[in-house]
Amino acid sequence: MKISILLPYKENFSSKYAGAVSLFVKDTSLNSKYKRSIYVYGNMSYSKPFLKNYINIKLDKKILQSNSKNYVSKFLEQEKINNSDIIEIHNRPNYIRHLENIKNKKIILYFHNDPLTMNGSKKITDRLYLLNNIDKILFNSKWSQKRFFIGIDNENLLKQKTSVCYQSTSKVKVNFSKKKKLISFVGKLNRAKGYDLFGDAIIKILNKYSYWKSIVIGDEPREKINFQHKNLKILGFTSHENVLRRLKDVSISVVCSRWEEPFGRTSLEAASRGSAVIISKKGGLPETSKSAILLKELSSKNIYNVIENLILNPKKLKHCQKLNYKNFKFDHKYISKIIDDIRDQFQNINLFNINAERKLKIMHITNFNERFNGRLHYNTGRRINNGFIRLGHNVLSISDRDIIHNNKSLTDLNGLNNLQKKILDTYDNFKPDLIVLGHADKVSSLTLEKMKNLDKNLKISQWFLDPLSRHGPDHANNSKRIIDKIEFLDKTFLTTDPNSLSLKIPNSYFIPNPCDRSFEVLENYKNKCDFDVFFAMSHGVHRGELKKGKIDNREIFINKLIKKNLDIRFDVYGMNNVQPIWGEQFLKKISNCYMGINLSRGKPIKYYSSDRIAQLIGNGLLTFIDKKTFLSDFFSNKEMIFYKDIDDLSYKINKYKKDTKIGKKIARLGKKKYFKYFNSSIVSDYMICKTFDLKPEKKILWESK
Repeated sequence: MKISILLPYKENFSSKYAGAVSLFVKDTSLNSKYKRSIYVYGNMSYSKPFLKNYINIKLDKKILQSNSKNYVSKFLEQEKINNSDIIEIHNRPNYIRHLENIKNKKIILYFHNDPLTMNGSKKITDRLYLLNNIDKILFNSKWSQKRFFIGIDNENLLKQKTSVCYQSTSKVKVNFSKKKKLISFVGKLNRAKGYDLFGDAIIKILNKYSYWKSIVIGDEPREKINFQHKNLKILGFTSHENVLRRLKDVSISVVCSRWEEPFGRTSLEAASRGSAVIISKKGGLPETSKSAILLKELSSKNIYNVIENLILNPKKLKHCQKLNYKNFKFDHKYISKIIDDIRDQFQNINLFNINAERKLKIMHITNFNERFNGRLHYNTGRRINNGFIRLGHNVLSISDRDIIHNNKSLTDLNGLNNLQKKILDTYDNFKPDLIVLGHADKVSSLTLEKMKNLDKNLKISQWFLDPLSRHGPDHANNSKRIIDKIEFLDKTFLTTDPNSLSLKIPNSYFIPNPCDRSFEVLENYKNKCDFDVFFAMSHGVHRGELKKGKIDNREIFINKLIKKNLDIRFDVYGMNNVQPIWGEQFLKKISNCYMGINLSRGKPIKYYSSDRIAQLIGNGLLTFIDKKTFLSDFFSNKEMIFYKDIDDLSYKINKYKKDTKIGKKIARLGKKKYFKYFNSSIVSDYMICKTFDLKPEKKILWESK
């Protein structure tokens, strides 16, 4: 389940001047079971956010548009890429009206302040709108929740649509014997926070009890309230980590707000560090600690009296400290679980997410080449399809190119409209859990969007076999194809290492070209073959014959190789006016060759190979491949032969022509390992597991590198 969190505009999501909202989001995200699929969006100028999954929204201010609307619009543009299940808005109820067109996503709103003081929730009509348009509203205290329902007498809505989720902090081991005679005040140094009352009281305390000291952490540039004493240390604003560290030494912590605190993080943190906490009865402050001392009267005299009483009664002081610490329960894990439990309520997602054994309904859309009457039957799409079926899943196959070819008409000249209708009608009747696209360029983004809107739990992934290297063929076109519908895709699977590409593709993973036990049936290492080396290529797949006047670097390379090795018997197809071979003819020809060269178009790039590799090594040929593919990460020279250039390749071909015993042993071990780790069932299962964020049961060789 993916979760997108939107912070208030200009909220500093970093250690510098982090507010309560940022700290809450950071701590609960790190402790959530969904932490790997949580993305936090915000707008700040600091370059080091709390979390890696933070996305900074760059905002160009528009004169005729509010910052809020512009900010939310930019967020929604970027959120489309993640296509989350839940959108969580923090402390900005006015953002909700800008989410009116969001469909099939759950929305949660968090209140960190008094709802009646915030734009978007001041009026009863505003709050009724929120209740009718949000799936869940979370308040940081019962006090805030009660404030929200002033004027709204609906107990059912309160129970169904809202919950209380307190702030959290860490709990560390405290040595009470090492507590210092130290009194703290943490917060804004203004009248609203009661700093003037604390200041009057603390100066008198320090004058009378000179062996006690006090620290003040905070600042207030808009209101100057100055207190000075040799035992009073004013630290100003400091990092949150430093605040928590200093609270471990504090014996008494005073939180004497005049204003109605929605919750009160300071008293919460002081309790977690084993301080005796003194608080005013304002807002949600009494909810922060059941063992805090409540000020019956909010005055400097009363604050002085309560502090003095604790100083003069060390046993009572120690008892208050330990009671606060013992009764503290609002740590990050506790609060994160509350939030995750609420998120889980929206996870009507199928049982596959919790049961890897569940059988799926999969709609697999790729070119199955039905119109070529079996000539192109042996393709990767069918290998992957076979893998899905062998795993026991219910697979419905759609051959997009065949549908287009067979459904052209005067009203649909290119057949595209018929394809979209066919897919949508099939979806409606089949109701798949997963749609897998393979080079399905003609499936429109609108079609995918319609299906996603019909079922938010629907997963869509794609696989792509063509070269994507910027030094390879068709780079611009292939790059465009791979990201064309990316905003509607959960995962993308490539036969190239994604980290080696200049094009960064979100949620992309490497998969090898799979072999299949019903396709790769030969064991050439057992045969006495008439030919030494097999090589086949094609640049006329659909027409079935070579394109006139077309040549690529592979032909140049192979022709040089042939000239260098006149004693080697080559069997070459798809070049030098020798037509390519297909289907059963391909198997017949390859069965008579001892060795095979796996040579792909373009410059070698990490892990990329055409699907020819599965046909060569999978049929038991001694397979040669350029070492710059780095497939040596998976195969040793006892399973596959790696060459560095044409001279090295020539040397090794001649070496293994002479030493067939070793060569055939390598071919046998190569086939055995390829079938063990790169077979169609493992590759198909890996694709499913990654799409649904599951851990594959079997070892995934390529993920260990």
